[in-house]
Parts: sequence; structure tokens; C-alpha cells
Amino acid sequence: MVTNTSGKKKTAIARATVREGQGRVRINAQPVELTEPEMAQLKMLEPFRIADEDLREQVDVDVDVSGGGVMGQADAARTAIARGLVEFTNDAELRDAYMTFDRSLLVNDVRQTESKKWGGPGARARYQKSYR
Repeated sequence: MVTNTSGKKKTAIARATVREGQGRVRINAQPVELTEPEMAQLKMLEPFRIADEDLREQVDVDVDVSGGGVMGQADAARTAIARGLVEFTNDAELRDAYMTFDRSLLVNDVRQTESKKWGGPGARARYQKSYR
């Protein structure tokens, strides 16, 4: 059985494929252990830490991530992996465990940066003015 899922964070989009295997997790065709920085690597492997330890040895996960920055890609990959594991195992307990730990494991973060407007240096900030 093969499961395809996706995850998003800001402008990063991750597409994960979960299939039966020996426990290989690959991010953009590289083993997840080679991912830098280490915080991003730990974030991507979080779904396996919450699930049963033997679940990782049963599946192979391939993730393709594009767009965004390093941590945005890590968050998107984390969501895609968690969704894939829930869909692959079809386990309601695992889904509930993810939801109680952190809702963003299964639900995309829809927040986006607000666009800059005229009259100021940013989205909300305005240029200062002085009359005297």
C-alpha cells in the first residue's frame, strides 16, 4: 500500500510518499540524518517519536520539499509525514495522539506574510512625519 500526502507552512510545500519498507526516511532524495540544521531534522522526525517505535521500521518515507526557508520546509515535511503515517496505518489512536501533542502535525498552518502597502516601510508600519 502506498500513501501520498502533503503539508504546507508559509510558502513551503512538502509531498510525502509512505510505503512499506525498512525504515528509510528521505528528504529530497537524501537521508534525513544528513539534514542541517539539527533542529530541522528533529522536527521532521517528531511524528515517529510520538508513534510506536516499531512503526518507523515498517515504513519508508520519501518527502519532496520546495519553497520557503529551512524551518518552514521542516514544518511542512513534519505535517506531510504525520498525515502519511495516519493514513497508512488507518489508526484513530495515532491521530488522536498527534492532535493532543500538537495540532499542526495534522493541520496546515495557513498563516502567510501580509503584503507591503504604500505609505510605509512594511505591511502596517507608516513613515514618520514631523510638522515642526
